[in-house]
Amino acid sequence: MDAGSLLGGGAMRFAKAVLTVFCMIASMCDPSIAQQAPRKVGILVNGSPSPLFDSIKKNLLSDFADRGYLEGRDIVIEPRFAESKLERLPGLASELVSANVDVILALGGPASVASQKATSTIPVIFAIVTDPVALKLVVSMDKPGGNVTGLTNLDPQQASDQLKLLKEAFPGIKRVAILSDQTIPGADERGLAPIDRANEAAAKAQGLEPQIVKVKGADDLEAAIAGMAKERAEALLVLEVPVPWSNRKRVGELAIKNRLPAMFPGGQADAGGVITYGANVADTWREFATFADKIFKGAKPGDLPVGVVTKRELIFNLHAAQAVGVEISPELLKRADKIVR
Repeated sequence: MDAGSLLGGGAMRFAKAVLTVFCMIASMCDPSIAQQAPRKVGILVNGSPSPLFDSIKKNLLSDFADRGYLEGRDIVIEPRFAESKLERLPGLASELVSANVDVILALGGPASVASQKATSTIPVIFAIVTDPVALKLVVSMDKPGGNVTGLTNLDPQQASDQLKLLKEAFPGIKRVAILSDQTIPGADERGLAPIDRANEAAAKAQGLEPQIVKVKGADDLEAAIAGMAKERAEALLVLEVPVPWSNRKRVGELAIKNRLPAMFPGGQADAGGVITYGANVADTWREFATFADKIFKGAKPGDLPVGVVTKRELIFNLHAAQAVGVEISPELLKRADKIVR
């Protein structure tokens, strides 16, 4: 005789109902049975929403998916944009902390510093930070300590290689303008941040006279670039810093208006400079998912060595070259990863 016959139909149905309720309660109490809520991934950006950010986010989500994290099911993205008003960064970082995000991805030095100051417990992963040790984001590259780690473009050779290429592309130039940002932390008594000093030294090593021009906001750009031309700059190197990065298309337009052949960092070909050279930011953000995955699985940020981005891209824009009255040699064009005609 089976259990149903012993208990009777009604009793059997009641027993099944009780068992179902018990299982539901057990699943809610046991994290191994209950479905885990999606992890919140905060993103803090110095600039504004843009096609470049969309590309970065797409690559980031693709890399998360490769590691088994699907948007909506396993992770949700919480972006915050300072829209080039860097004074907003501390408040935006605090917003992410109040939203109980599981990790903060910070793009750029100011965003990274603001995130670090906002929390000592939530993991912070940075990118596009030239010298994280100088900014006191980490104790050392190998052993960051604290709750911060990430990716740096601290390539001691990059400034030298950029200026060497600039001189090779535009033979005979003597004076180069270098566009930087007043808001970068770590300035010395001359007001020069580590990235400024590195490029100043690299320019002098190439026999060039550097003209470092620092801007505080988008409203400063027109006068700044016009001033470069007035001071007889023969080329423009745009540094990978917040205000120029967030307003790169405007910088590109003003460079052409003032007939200054410009070099932009990697990933900024949309700015319309004659040369784009360096690491592509959209590609480097893929590494964020690698760090986040390790942290989600129990690793401490302070134990994860800072990654160094060294892969570079070289793009020539012949339309921009024509607009400012320069030509790129066939030998240089052969070295390009891409040519915009």
